[in-house]
Amino acid sequence: MSDSINIVLRFALYMDLMLLFGMAVFGLYSLRGKERISGAVLNFESLLFGTAVVGVLLSLAAMLLLAKAMSGVSGFMELHHHIFQMVLMGTDVGLTWMVRIIALVLACVAATVNKRFPTPSLWVVTVLSAVALATLAWTGHGAMDDGTRRYMHFTSDIFHLLAAGGWLGALAAFTLLLRLKSLKGDQEARILARVLAGFESAGAVIVVIISITGVVNYLFIVGPNLDEVMLSTYGELLFLKVLLFAGMIVLATLNRFHLSPVLERSVRNGEYSVAVNALRRSMTLELSMAVIIICLVAWLGTLSPEMEMSAA
Repeated sequence: MSDSINIVLRFALYMDLMLLFGMAVFGLYSLRGKERISGAVLNFESLLFGTAVVGVLLSLAAMLLLAKAMSGVSGFMELHHHIFQMVLMGTDVGLTWMVRIIALVLACVAATVNKRFPTPSLWVVTVLSAVALATLAWTGHGAMDDGTRRYMHFTSDIFHLLAAGGWLGALAAFTLLLRLKSLKGDQEARILARVLAGFESAGAVIVVIISITGVVNYLFIVGPNLDEVMLSTYGELLFLKVLLFAGMIVLATLNRFHLSPVLERSVRNGEYSVAVNALRRSMTLELSMAVIIICLVAWLGTLSPEMEMSAA
């Protein structure tokens, strides 16, 4: 039961922090000027504030679970001194957890001033959420390494997390923009068509970073070994993750080179409902794949491929 709770918490935390970073940075590279004001295109204030608050709550729950596991106490009521002494001040995970909480609290504050200072607010939230998301690397396989290898693995993990967060946040933003009530007229449709076309460069960079860091992380965790690991639960989950990632690339390519140009032409003609419906279905499927991948990531982080291969 504790393993299941741990996986669920990891999944929720990954989802939340990736969305926080991804939506904030989306507002910077996709929207312009007054479009970044909360409510003009996206409700940044409520979206970012709510996501940051949820991140704080999930982080508190994850720390309580970790402290309970490390201390060996039977109930959560006995954890008051264990959390501070054993976990927060005695481990790297505890220190990075405190950094995450501070970053998320400050992100909450920054989100509340979006209507007055839209661009600075998004910049601050982007930087702080990147810090919060990066702290998740200390709960992954990189924490098992030593010396220079440890920090090289952390660096690769962090870039992998940030790129994945950028993609997930963009998918969430596009899904919100594609809602029926968001497309009130031609102006909203033109903005949607523009940001979809403009995602080409960012999307290409994201795919390259995820691919490179994914291979690097695999080599750090397993090494140049393929046959044995594929017989383990870790290998099977990893294969499914790669398969879904490839599916997302196919859908993203379809969106970029077919559905997005169709939307642009449809907007110019004044009739874009068919193109929007096609994009909505494609984005929903791509976002669903992303959610499953993050669920697999949360599960993979609790497994030890070396132990599984040695036991085989």
